[in-house]
Amino acid sequence: MTDRNYKELSRQEFSKAAKVYETDDGGIYKMCKKDYPDVLAELEKEEFTDLLDCGCGPAPMLTLLHEKYPEKHFTGIDLTPEMIEVAKSKNMQDVKLVVGDCEKLPFEDASFDAVICCHSFHHYPNVQDFFDSVYRVLRPGGRLVLRDMTMNTAAVRWFCNHIEIPLVNLMGHGDVHVYGKEEVRQLCEKAGLRMESFERRGFCRMHCVARKPR
Repeated sequence: MTDRNYKELSRQEFSKAAKVYETDDGGIYKMCKKDYPDVLAELEKEEFTDLLDCGCGPAPMLTLLHEKYPEKHFTGIDLTPEMIEVAKSKNMQDVKLVVGDCEKLPFEDASFDAVICCHSFHHYPNVQDFFDSVYRVLRPGGRLVLRDMTMNTAAVRWFCNHIEIPLVNLMGHGDVHVYGKEEVRQLCEKAGLRMESFERRGFCRMHCVARKPR
């Protein structure tokens, strides 16, 4: 498939999911709620003022962060207009919500202390562009916190990437690739980021922290 095909599949999938994403009818999307405590705990390790959520969806993580830290500045970006519409309906004061492409972040250089990306970057066909963009918009010393799918062994990842994902995409999903530790390390290093930690937590969950050097 082309890059445009992947992105259009993602738009279609999440356009349908937007209204049910945070409800009891959210299906597999309900699993994402299990990531929020770990992301919050990671962010609380260091001070931050400006945070960007890439692939923010209807902004469930930003909602939690805004409630806890109303004095901080939050921005969310998502490819799907319907997701941003739901996020905006929450009327969170001073939270900026943008329809846009995470591979080409439409923000100024060195704008954020922290960038989070939860279960989104496996949808990006040009994933190196995403990491390059994150490096650009992070301030020196800023952090990238990644949560996504991963598998322990190369054999299982091969099965997911070559068998499971193509089948899932036939059903209307826009998945591109499941990444392992060394793949993420290479993406970070090529962008200029330093991967500080990579853990497998829970069922097939990646928890990764990378940093832009000072």
